[in-house]
Amino acid sequence: MIQPAQVDVTLAFSGGSSNQALIDFYDVSQALIGFQRSLALTTHLVLNGEIITQAPSLKGARIYVAPPEYGSWKIPAYIVMGATGLYHLGTAPKDTPLGHIVFSVYNYVVSETLGGNVDYNKSLGQIYEEAQKEGLPLKPVTEGQADSLIEKCSTAIKDMHRPIAMTGTANAAAISISVGASQVPLSTKLSISTFEFMNETRQSQNAERVVGRISSYNSNTFKGRIYIKSFGRPVGFEIAQQARTKQAVQAITTSLHLNANGMGDRSGALVSMVVFRLESKAGHLKSLLATAVAKHGEA
Repeated sequence: MIQPAQVDVTLAFSGGSSNQALIDFYDVSQALIGFQRSLALTTHLVLNGEIITQAPSLKGARIYVAPPEYGSWKIPAYIVMGATGLYHLGTAPKDTPLGHIVFSVYNYVVSETLGGNVDYNKSLGQIYEEAQKEGLPLKPVTEGQADSLIEKCSTAIKDMHRPIAMTGTANAAAISISVGASQVPLSTKLSISTFEFMNETRQSQNAERVVGRISSYNSNTFKGRIYIKSFGRPVGFEIAQQARTKQAVQAITTSLHLNANGMGDRSGALVSMVVFRLESKAGHLKSLLATAVAKHGEA
């Protein structure tokens, strides 16, 4: 049984007419729907270990919203977990391992969607250790689950840009979460640049070969993430239709298994891919399209 816990989250638009407390009605309504959906899907995954596609299917928590702060478009939302009664709002503890987990997963999802880079294992590993010491009955959210959540939340996060990208009644938006007595901003802010990063994808003209370690993979979508040393971070990839062979999938799943179990020095831990870069309008790398995949040394 999860004890009641509360997470306070704020979405704050700034710039344009939002500085005079005016913002396009339709745009902000869609942004708030996206805000609620991204919070609901993240919270449900943390609490229940599964990804939902409909925000009303959220179980084990309720999300409330209060009016914007006077004279601004700073919108406070409150996630109350472990209890659904309104009387728990304001009384449930805020500085808890559960709250820290929600913050870390949400930060990862939003930042990775907007082109930021968050070390998933470093941000969550210690927090889950703390949660286990306190007897919190939660299964850790895997990086693969978090990557699947990114796909489900991408449209919602794009909708949160509407006042910035559609009518320009705001220039930016920041999301922050209360951690203890502090208001901690997410790693990446919303801007016209992050909207363009999400909205436009260009494929490189030339293919290149990369070598790396698989850190996550979804067999249903043929998508995953690969850590490439020269890039200094994990990068998302998708296996192209014509490259979805048994040999390619076996090379990927073998690498994932070995690296997940601390056997990164074994044969098969590295894979080689021939890829095209998928980049934003500004030339930032978004993901890779793999046209050939093999165990490193065999390709």
